[in-house]
Amino acid sequence: MTGLLVITGAAGFIGSALAAHLNEEGCTDLVLVDDFSRPEKRPNWTHRKYRFTVERDQLFEWLPAYKRDIAAIFHLGARTDTTLQDEALFRELNLAYSQRLWTFAAEAGIPFFYASSAATYGNGEQGFSDDESLLPHLRPLNPYARSKHAFDLWVLQQSAKPPRWAGFKFFNVFGPNEYHKGRMASVVWHGYNQIRREGMLRLFRSHRPDYADGEQKRDFIYVKDVVRVLVYFLRHPLPSGLYNLGTGTARTFVDLAHALFSAMGKPPHIHFIDTPAEIRESYQYFTQAEMGKLRRVGYTAEFTPLEEAVADYVQHYLLPEPQPW
Repeated sequence: MTGLLVITGAAGFIGSALAAHLNEEGCTDLVLVDDFSRPEKRPNWTHRKYRFTVERDQLFEWLPAYKRDIAAIFHLGARTDTTLQDEALFRELNLAYSQRLWTFAAEAGIPFFYASSAATYGNGEQGFSDDESLLPHLRPLNPYARSKHAFDLWVLQQSAKPPRWAGFKFFNVFGPNEYHKGRMASVVWHGYNQIRREGMLRLFRSHRPDYADGEQKRDFIYVKDVVRVLVYFLRHPLPSGLYNLGTGTARTFVDLAHALFSAMGKPPHIHFIDTPAEIRESYQYFTQAEMGKLRRVGYTAEFTPLEEAVADYVQHYLLPEPQPW
């Protein structure tokens, strides 16, 4: 495929990882879009090879002059803080901005791929199926998730669509280039730093009789697997729609802890603490992506096992000091 690839959120976690993967494959016709004023994000993009950088708030002034040159848009930029309660900010940055970019792609005939979120599944009581007919029944738990869910619903209502499109419900993504995310970074990143500082890892104990301490489960997926799927959609004429993007295999936090200690060459030392009261009622004990839809459209590559992914992340990007991909 020839032409420019527009990546919003290109200085962020998944956007910069996508740019890194494309660069490794020899693709440099990239348009990096983000708020480039944040110094903590600079390591994610300054060493990339690209054609243009565009500030997020100037994108819609830039697009018209280049619309015939654009091969696809990856809309991966969003406000992702799940603890922030500013509904208006999420409506502006995650919903209205996405709607405007979708409309441009539809009118210009440009393939459009965007980041949804597994947070749209709420507490999981409706399951984790990416069957689009189930979308109206989901009940997201916070403003971030509601903004992502609102865009998914809006997309399905549109008669004007890009020639190809896909929305990806990312599960628990971890890996290089997440270092700027602060409290919203992965458990792997925070666990690594805690083990380095204290030689131990704290995990939430279980407050349910059907789960032992640390046996709560998440679908952890390595960012390198995520971007491989994104590029696969770019290069293959797959059916448009919403797709889960996890591994399809839930693993316990104890599994994750042991993978971290092993990758760091340290004996395991796990300490259990109470889940904070303010999140205890909404805390999820199990998430696992249903991946049949992605498999049915032809994606056959295996996802990196948790232990291998953690070892790659720790040994090639975190030790001795964090390095960008």
